[in-house]
Amino acid sequence: MENIDERIKDVMAGVFGVDVDTLNEESSQDNVEGWDSIKHLDLIVSLEEEFSVSIPLEEIGNMTNFRYINITIDELVK
Repeated sequence: MENIDERIKDVMAGVFGVDVDTLNEESSQDNVEGWDSIKHLDLIVSLEEEFSVSIPLEEIGNMTNFRYINITIDELVK
């Protein structure tokens, strides 16, 4: 089974329409083309579906980079 990092990257690649190899720990709203507010909501829904979790509303606005997304998802799946 893929690790959490790879699963998050796969979800991000699908939502933003980018190659998974272009995503890394530095990926954020600032450097991923197409990451706007609508795509951000698509990302949140896709992550919830992929990991079978419910992301708390107060976390959604903070999940603007790969590192924070990874930390949040990791905490929710434990």
